[in-house]
Amino acid sequence: MTEYTDSLAESFRPGVTTVRNDKFHRYELHVDGELAVISQFMDKPGHIDFIHTETKPGFEGQGLAQVLAHFALDDVVASGKRIIPHCPYIAAYLKKHEGYEQDVDWPAERPVGQANND
Repeated sequence: MTEYTDSLAESFRPGVTTVRNDKFHRYELHVDGELAVISQFMDKPGHIDFIHTETKPGFEGQGLAQVLAHFALDDVVASGKRIIPHCPYIAAYLKKHEGYEQDVDWPAERPVGQANND
């Protein structure tokens, strides 16, 4: 597990840390050592595919998922990989925040009822 004390996270709220946890294939945000937000991904050749972001009960509505999304996306870009936003939260974040356009490969939309065989 690689742990970072992200300056954005720490300045957002004291006691907030962000981590890329490769063992569990997710980014994590901790508040005073307690897991508060996760963003799960699949590590693919040349890409990080975000598949799910979840804020734990008791931490909703505080902007913590946004802090984790910012950290995770910056980490992917710094690694030289590209972003695939299958996760609706990450996709919405990317649409609202400029600066990542050149690093995103948007997934093709599937017709309703078509299976996901990725």
